[in-house]
Amino acid sequence: MATTFWRLFDRSGGASRRDFLKSATTLAGGAAAASTLGAPYVHAQEPITLRYAGTGVNAFKELADKCKEDTGITIQYTTLTSDDVVKRAVTQPSSFDMLDSEYWMLKKIIPSGNLRGMDVKKVKEYDKIVPIFTKGQLPDGSQTTRVGIAPIKVSYLPEAESTEFVEEPTGFMTLIPTVYNADTLGIRPDLIGRPIESWAELVNPEFKGKASILNVPAIGIMDAGQVAQAVGIVKYGDMGNMTKQEIDKTIAFLIETKKAGQFRGLWKEFNESVNWMASGETVIQSMWSPAITKVRQQGIPCVYQPLKEGYRAWAAGLGIPTHVEGRTLDACYEFVNWFLSGWAGAFLNRQGYYTAVLDTAKENMTADEWGYWMEGKPCVEAIKSPTGEELAKPGEIRDGGSFYERMGNVTVWNTVMDEDRYMVRKWNEFVAA
Repeated sequence: MATTFWRLFDRSGGASRRDFLKSATTLAGGAAAASTLGAPYVHAQEPITLRYAGTGVNAFKELADKCKEDTGITIQYTTLTSDDVVKRAVTQPSSFDMLDSEYWMLKKIIPSGNLRGMDVKKVKEYDKIVPIFTKGQLPDGSQTTRVGIAPIKVSYLPEAESTEFVEEPTGFMTLIPTVYNADTLGIRPDLIGRPIESWAELVNPEFKGKASILNVPAIGIMDAGQVAQAVGIVKYGDMGNMTKQEIDKTIAFLIETKKAGQFRGLWKEFNESVNWMASGETVIQSMWSPAITKVRQQGIPCVYQPLKEGYRAWAAGLGIPTHVEGRTLDACYEFVNWFLSGWAGAFLNRQGYYTAVLDTAKENMTADEWGYWMEGKPCVEAIKSPTGEELAKPGEIRDGGSFYERMGNVTVWNTVMDEDRYMVRKWNEFVAA
């Protein structure tokens, strides 16, 4: 979703066919030792690097370090903007071994034939994946909204090399899900000084020059839609698939708002959203959960504000391009299984995300952490970020409450509309205005 703030490396990695044959000979001779000592030993003897491309949602150094410790696999991140993830997947699929993609991107990526269907039989925790991705519902059986690209719409392929989606579960998933969230507006409560309850507040003249919306067309248009509908400018037939007329009205509204000086700017990069909010240059804006966390880590009040109209949701997962084979393919599945085994899920939950396998994440969190992040309970002790900074004082409740209060109040998922090209052209008119 956002360009990560971690230092990145962009070396070539992976294993050639010659490397694979060489390693196979070596491993055959040391099978007994490998089975005893496990994956870290094997990969220490035959080092393997996975080139991992994505938006930076999951690209934390701590995850790469822990993966290397547990499996011996080196993760080499390349982080890109949302639009560039799609471009890379479609035009340069051989430049990475694993793709960290959001589900809305799949409408553009899967038709290229560059991603293989993930074999669910190779995913150890597949049966425990939250049913948002496998049934289109929450764990309690309640249905999630299908407005926009709900993950269930693009989760499955009929065969490993298919380029069309099916909504019924098969043995092949487009992505193995990792994280998802219910997004809203971030605010500085200390500088605003009053309750914020509606998306409409983003364009309240009270915050002239101190508001911002993100400049990623496919996502920004959804935030703009929430605002325009809350203000009463547009009543959408399907906000997740706007008509040209609805797009025109939405963009005209944005241009008028921008020309009136409402926006401090349009942010596209993660650190911009953090810095503007931390400095007070903005007091209300589109934000993502780790950006809220980052502001709070600086000791600055920042709230991910629940709004009466509901949340805009997104989800991400790991995919494997069709060129990957042999030992590198095995390592990709090993990494996926490690990711779902609990440590990574707990780490990301502490960022304010939700993880795809709740059971294993819970096992790696304290009861107090789980109660705060997932159940909407007041924390008993201070809640800390993955790097130790205090995020919530004893007695505080998570912004928006429990998992069910937040994910159960999603009104639209990030999407690619039928009129996507038209929308992007109109969005660029807004940016240039």
